[in-house]
Amino acid sequence: MQVNNLQTIHEDPHFLVLEKPEGLLAVPGRGPDKQDCLSTRAQARWPDALVVHRLDMATSGLVVMARGIEAQRTLSLAFEERRVHKRYTAVVAGELVNTQPDNGWNTINLPLMADWSNRPMQKVDHEQGKPSITRWRIAPGHTVPGTTRLELEPVTGRTHQLRVHLQALGHPMVGDALYAAPDQHAMANRLLLHAHWLSLPHPLDGQTIEFHSPCPF
Repeated sequence: MQVNNLQTIHEDPHFLVLEKPEGLLAVPGRGPDKQDCLSTRAQARWPDALVVHRLDMATSGLVVMARGIEAQRTLSLAFEERRVHKRYTAVVAGELVNTQPDNGWNTINLPLMADWSNRPMQKVDHEQGKPSITRWRIAPGHTVPGTTRLELEPVTGRTHQLRVHLQALGHPMVGDALYAAPDQHAMANRLLLHAHWLSLPHPLDGQTIEFHSPCPF
């Protein structure tokens, strides 16, 4: 269902799952030119819709919004307690090899913090960074030579976490204006990062429910 140019994946009296397109802010930014965003569009249709989490502007895919303050508290707690699980599809520069048996999950454990002299960028910092964990494995699907398609699962939820962690491995995401080299940025007309799967406890009864979004690239 399309509402105000948004695709609605799920709607009930307690929460929404929306598909955020690439290039749209998740929440309003600073300045009058940055007020059009996913949350504003959603609230035009559902006045009780409240923000629970975000995606980067350059990232597409599944976003949850609560309906009402009680659902927001319940869902926010589920995020804090890591009972919400998200997976992303990304295409990275270079050929990344999975040495785990049967394409098992690999773990990136690198602490992250803001790169204050290069805002809004983030960086790995082993002394002052906050604990940050990402899991990855090879994803099915076509990629051009010299790139690798990955499935990513953030265990923590730091700003730009997936993008910085893959850059730190030496495999920045294709199309990334912040963290990729100019030639890697130019390989695509958008950041190749999409939130394709989401699992969460329903805020009313706690039953686990899953959502899927086809990868657009």
